Parts: sequence; structure tokens; C-alpha cells
Amino acid sequence: MQATILRELELPLPSASGVELVGEQAYIIGDDSPLLYQLNATSLVAGQPTTLFETAHFSTGRIPKAEKPDLECLTTLTLPTGESGLLAFGSGSASTREIGFWVPLLHGSATVYPLALGPLYKLLRARLPADTSLNLEAAAATAAELWLFQRGIGVGAQNVVFRLPLGPALDFIRLRTAQPPAIHQQVLQLPTVAGHAAGLSGATWYDGRLFVTASAEDTLDPVADGAVLGSLVGMAEAGKDPRWVPLVQPNGQPYLRKVEGVAVRRRLGRGHYELLLVTDDDAGGSTALVATLRV
Repeated sequence: MQATILRELELPLPSASGVELVGEQAYIIGDDSPLLYQLNATSLVAGQPTTLFETAHFSTGRIPKAEKPDLECLTTLTLPTGESGLLAFGSGSASTREIGFWVPLLHGSATVYPLALGPLYKLLRARLPADTSLNLEAAAATAAELWLFQRGIGVGAQNVVFRLPLGPALDFIRLRTAQPPAIHQQVLQLPTVAGHAAGLSGATWYDGRLFVTASAEDTLDPVADGAVLGSLVGMAEAGKDPRWVPLVQPNGQPYLRKVEGVAVRRRLGRGHYELLLVTDDDAGGSTALVATLRV
């Protein structure tokens, strides 16, 4: 496998943390922003953003760490009714980060439905070791399941994917039932980067395959950031563990910025894909990467 960056562009938004492609549009969230950003999927020219929630803490262009909802997970999905939309989740790593949003994509509608995710996150925490904080970093949906990805931090920490049946999970999240969904979890094995364990950062389904990203930081804290040591791209066939490869620059050198989200722009050929990745420099800067993945 080989993952190579073709070009990198600065994004007019802070702290990009998730990306999804829907038709001709790219939707991006930032972990310290109240906005859902909309860009042209090809040119990446910014359009009009959608306000997810009102806040008085965005005056500097970034919500302070103690106040931010830490929106890290973004996925597109279709409800059993046929309605499609975007689902954004907070990381759950603090009490202020247990919120989410459902944004229907219907005739340009900008309606936003807030979600209280505390009950779901309580279920997920109960399935982790007692000394492990919940730290969701990505979401991806199939026609039947919602996948939520727990980023492991530090030596011995586990990277976990929680798999929930889509219909029951959405009913529980939207308070249409008090019946908790079944939860299946799987520990994913990730490589190390510069001697540090990598943690999951982004995920999407495309063409029946799971595409994932990960990065390694010099930190043992799920809230505090550390120096970025490198990023990885992985792909898995259904039912298999991902295969991983370092993300490299055109000159073959490792890319030393934190990739936070992944979407697949198109399949270029057999085992050959063009990806759209978003990055966060932990100082408010964001970029988009166009990259190729050869499997």
C-alpha cells in the first residue's frame, strides 16, 4: 500500500476534525467551531456555513478548550424513512462534549436538530476499561450499522470500534425509545509511529470498504495535545482488520501534521483511490489534502 499527498490547501475554518462528501458538496466540522462548513467538493471554494448551535465563546474564531463541544465525528447516513443527512458527534471526553447534531440534507434545508448523547455515551463508557476515558474521534455508517471509533492514547490504550444497529441506535439517540441499542465492539490493532502508539482519527465507508486514518502524538492525555509524529491511512475489506500505511508527501517524506478526517472522492482504478483528508495543527489552522491510496 502507498498513500501519497498530491496537493495541500489552506481551509478557511478552524481545527478541522471531520469531512464528508455528498454529491458536489464537501461538509467539514471543526472541533472548536459552532459551524458546519460547506465547500465545493472539487474546487474546495467555501460556501455558506450552517450554524449548529449559538455560542458567545466564538468571538476569537475558536471556542476555548474548556467550553468547546469537541465535535470530532461526522458521517452521512440515510434513515429508514429515506431521509438523508449528516450526523455530528462530540468526543465525549468531558461533560461538555456529550452533544451532537442531526442535519437533514433536503432541498438545501438548514434545519439542525440537537442531540443529547449522554445516555449513549454512558453505555459506551461502561464497555471500556475503568481507567480509560471515552474519546470518540470518528463515525461511519453503512446501510445497517453506525460505527463509532474510540481513539486510544498512550501505551496499552485500545483503539476500539463500536458497532450499533443503525435503526435502534438512531431511535435511542433521538429519544424515540428508551431501549438501548445492542453494541458490538472490536479492538483494532494500529502501528506505532516514531515509537508512539497511533490513535484513530477519521473513518468513512466507500465502495463496500472501510477507509480510516490515524495519527500519533507525543501525549498520554486524551484532552491535551502533543507534538504530531505522523499520520497513517488504512483500508479494510468488510469483516477484516485495516491495513495501514504512512501518509507521505510527494517527495516521500512523512507528513507531520495530524489528519483528522477522510472522505473518498473517487475510485481511480482497481485498488486505486483519490482521497480528501482534513488536518488540524492544534493552533487553529486547517488544511485539506488531496491524496491517492494504492492498495
